[in-house]
Amino acid sequence: MFYAHSTLTTDKSNWQSLDSHLISVGQMAAERAARFGAGPWGEVAGLLHDLGKYTRVFQCRLEGAPVRVDHSTAGARIAMEKYPQLGHLLAYLIAGHHAGLANGRDSGERSSLNDRMAADLPELDPAWRDEIVLPVSLTPPAHFTPRRDRGHFQYAFLTRMLFSCLVDADFIDTETFYASHEKGLPHARGGGPRLEALRDALHAHLSVFKADSDVNRLRGEILTHVRSQAELPPGRFTLTVPTGGGKTLASLAFALDHAMAHGMDRVIYVIPFTSIVEQNAAVFRRALGEYGEAAVLEHHSAFDAGNQRDRYTIDKLRRDSENWDAPIIVTTAVQFFESLFAAKTSRCRKLHNISRSVVILDEAQTLPLPLLRPSVVALDELALNYRTSVVLCTATQPALAETDDPECSFAGGLRDLRELAPDPKCLYRRLERVTVRHIGTLNDDELHDELLATEQVLCIVNNRRHARALFESISDQPGAYHLTTSMCAVHRRRVLAEIRETLKAGAPCRVVSTSLIEAGVDVDFPRVLRAEAGLDSIAQAAGRCNREGKRSAADSEVAIFATANEDWAPPPELKQFAQVTREVIRQYGADPLSLAAIDAYFRLLYWQQGDQRLDRHGLLRLIEEGRLDGLPFETLEQKFRMIENGQRAVIIPFDDIARSALRRLAHAEGVGGIARELQPYTVQVPRQGFVALERVGAVAAVEPGKFGEQFMVLVNEDLYDRKALGLNWSEPTFRSGESNIW
Repeated sequence: MFYAHSTLTTDKSNWQSLDSHLISVGQMAAERAARFGAGPWGEVAGLLHDLGKYTRVFQCRLEGAPVRVDHSTAGARIAMEKYPQLGHLLAYLIAGHHAGLANGRDSGERSSLNDRMAADLPELDPAWRDEIVLPVSLTPPAHFTPRRDRGHFQYAFLTRMLFSCLVDADFIDTETFYASHEKGLPHARGGGPRLEALRDALHAHLSVFKADSDVNRLRGEILTHVRSQAELPPGRFTLTVPTGGGKTLASLAFALDHAMAHGMDRVIYVIPFTSIVEQNAAVFRRALGEYGEAAVLEHHSAFDAGNQRDRYTIDKLRRDSENWDAPIIVTTAVQFFESLFAAKTSRCRKLHNISRSVVILDEAQTLPLPLLRPSVVALDELALNYRTSVVLCTATQPALAETDDPECSFAGGLRDLRELAPDPKCLYRRLERVTVRHIGTLNDDELHDELLATEQVLCIVNNRRHARALFESISDQPGAYHLTTSMCAVHRRRVLAEIRETLKAGAPCRVVSTSLIEAGVDVDFPRVLRAEAGLDSIAQAAGRCNREGKRSAADSEVAIFATANEDWAPPPELKQFAQVTREVIRQYGADPLSLAAIDAYFRLLYWQQGDQRLDRHGLLRLIEEGRLDGLPFETLEQKFRMIENGQRAVIIPFDDIARSALRRLAHAEGVGGIARELQPYTVQVPRQGFVALERVGAVAAVEPGKFGEQFMVLVNEDLYDRKALGLNWSEPTFRSGESNIW
């Protein structure tokens, strides 16, 4: 008898037999891979993944011998021998099902697949051939559509998808064995409300909205039309609706209707910023009524299930986060796209559940330019071969369509895009609420005068230092406010609540902000000043002006300006965005936010970047040049980073809630819930600024013996201005932290 997993029972009576584990994992992996027509591939991967346990040395290890055994590579070898054409793909995922996918030829932190295949391995017992029955041959997945221009990308993508099926099945079967042995029952997983129930709940929520204004009537028309498109065949879609048109719930309604119409399994909502993830997840939960909490899974770096009330719910949410086994997933673009290029088992487990889903890409124009081409190719591949519908949802639609016209085509882009909104050009005209003009170059004194010339005005600038200096110049005026990422989220929320009340009262309200206010913040000013930036950012700023359409467009101005002071110069990339914006405004000056102007902006921006700068690390080239035996999985994972990790989080003991959470860390066994509680009290500090704070003792680690530097707290609270400015790390000075009692 050969075993896969052992227990403390010495007579082996309740150990898991190896053939039962391999067959079970094969069946589960096949079920997962069948979602994209590759069921037989998933089954073979499951049957072979632990084949190296059919060795005497591994069985001795299960019995307690202190030996290390490579039990993964043997199955990879058999895959290549048995299926000489595409068995190489199976070899990658079988060999890497614990350590992660390796490069084919080039070693990194992991040994390359080539090196592992050449290593000495313990001899397999021939009993495996009696217990494991493999199919005679494997054919490409059913309905797989090849593309000649990215054939090896498609193979790499398929490998990663199959890897997801295998590691998820292996983990669940192993977990179930031990949970059943220890508790008599397997862990609860997945489930949740049926999509039909969610659709009906959302319909009930939307039916109570009143068409009591021109804007609300138009939102109702948009919603009705978008939902009427749900029967369209799955594929690639755009939803182009101006800011304030109700995109969020309209896109969710379409996604649920579309999923029901085509037998799809879930909705995945991909959002650029963590703060909006939390905001939209809350909107969805409210809209889905009694089903909201059970249906919506939030998954991002700040999320932890520890704020749930019972251990059962906490553990289940954590398990569902590992493989996205929930009806509605709300996640960040970082989590979504980095997972699509990941190699680690933990990041890849969820991927098979993206297939047969509706993926809503909110604010699609925010995808980072250096990774734009590989990101778009990945989206297209999901739609092409994984039964996924992809919806680009934004007011400023990026020019990502691949067409037959080379002058208007995005190379490797999305084919056959279909628009869900009713006549976007007409929508733009009907929702046109502002007048946009460029008012030239302003020095700081002139900008100060512009702020004082209007009692209610929002000014958005491109960096924190400029925002701080400009606010300080008007801080003695009534209704002066400042918003910046130097403030923790709790602080910003309080300031925003005060701003909304001040605007509602018609009192003076002059706000200086960085671009953070453009990220889904619901405010309504009669005038907005915006430092030069990309045209999509200008459009987002315009969404904070006359948002509810209660004033005429002529009385609602968005004024674009260039800054004369070189101290506030934007970084080179933002300079280029501004330069392209100026060119488009020269051409479309009468209507710079029209759909034609937005399209021209993105086409010019992408043309100026060129294909190489839209794939900064040459990832697509690396894949195609690597061919089957040199697919660079580990390299892709290392280089595909949407956010460079150059910042450190500092916790601000802003109020009693934060101080209480910090005190509880001293006695905490698990910190998930506390980390979640402290997230809104953090400020992300550039590495150089963090070093300066650390050097003078202004920050310190909480319980470093237990948590290392996971929780860095501000101990010199004099450096945090609670009224307006937030954290100042430019000139930190030391002060005793004895009076700072958390």
